[in-house]
Amino acid sequence: QVQLVESGGGLVQPGGSLRLSCAASGNIFKLSAMAWHRQAPGKQRELVAGVTSDGSMNYSDSVKGRFTISRDNAKNAMYLQMNSLKPDDTGVYYCNLMAGGYLDIWGQGTLVTVSS
Repeated sequence: QVQLVESGGGLVQPGGSLRLSCAASGNIFKLSAMAWHRQAPGKQRELVAGVTSDGSMNYSDSVKGRFTISRDNAKNAMYLQMNSLKPDDTGVYYCNLMAGGYLDIWGQGTLVTVSS
C-alpha cells in the first residue's frame, strides 16, 4: 500500500523560503506522476506544481519562477523549494501520487503560513 508523508511546513516571513518534502512508501514511486497541491483557508484545493515519471515539470502561474519541484526516485521522495514566499502562499500543502490510471494517493498535508 502506498503512503505519502509530507514535512517541512511552518511559519515564515514574506520573502522567505521553505522546502517541503514528500516521502513515499511502496515500489511504484518511479513510475508515478507526482504533484503538490495547496488549499488556502476558505478556498478550493489547487494544483501548485507537478512532475511526471520522466521528469517533466509544470507550475501554476502564481508560483512560476518562485517554486521548484523536484523528485529523487532513489529515495522515493519529492520536494518543493519555495522562494520569495508571499502571504497568498499560505495554506495546507498536499503531496499527490498518480499511477496506472487508477491510483490517486494523497498525503495528510503540511501547513505553510507566510506572515510577518
